[in-house]
Amino acid sequence: MEFEVICKPSYSLLELKMDTGETVQAEPGAMVYMRGVELRTEARGGLFGGLKRIVGGESFFVNRYEAVEDGAILGLAPRYQGDIERVEVNGKLLAQSGAFLAGSDDIEINDRWGGAKTFFAGEGLILLSLEGNGDVFLSSFGGIIEREVEDRFVIDTGHIVAFEDTLDFKIRRVGGLKETFLSGEGLVAEFYGSGKVWIQTRSIGEFVGWLASLLPKRD
Repeated sequence: MEFEVICKPSYSLLELKMDTGETVQAEPGAMVYMRGVELRTEARGGLFGGLKRIVGGESFFVNRYEAVEDGAILGLAPRYQGDIERVEVNGKLLAQSGAFLAGSDDIEINDRWGGAKTFFAGEGLILLSLEGNGDVFLSSFGGIIEREVEDRFVIDTGHIVAFEDTLDFKIRRVGGLKETFLSGEGLVAEFYGSGKVWIQTRSIGEFVGWLASLLPKRD
């Protein structure tokens, strides 16, 4: 199917042009408009899988959109302002909670335990595992940039969108105790190995903190 990302990079919308029988899966609430498309909503992975996704901040359900005529159109957009990036998956891609917008119907979406390192990072316990061969559309808060990791690469935990399964990572402080508490940087993820990582140019946590600082203080 053909695709176009409209209104990049701040208020991106994904428009798909589909022919009869083509199907795409997307997060609930992402549909903006459609023509010649039928919607089917399913519980993804059964009851246990749904409960895990709720813990990780994901929806219990997934929507499948199937074109019932040639030239069908489907418009999808994420919940918050930012960019949309197409990533071709050939194997496995790991994404943070909330980054998956849509993907080819044959991409298998599972939940992966991130271990204690994600718990202490405050990023949740569940990573999305996107596995198979096809296209995935990732959304971000702010713009998305792609970087190739060779050996080691450090990223603030609030700016990670997704990374290839060939990479591993560990959570650590950005410096000593003084730097951790006074620099405003907090914890970082140090990736190592060889592969690609996708980074969002803004952090939702930092944005929420900035908004909170503007609210009137109670006496």
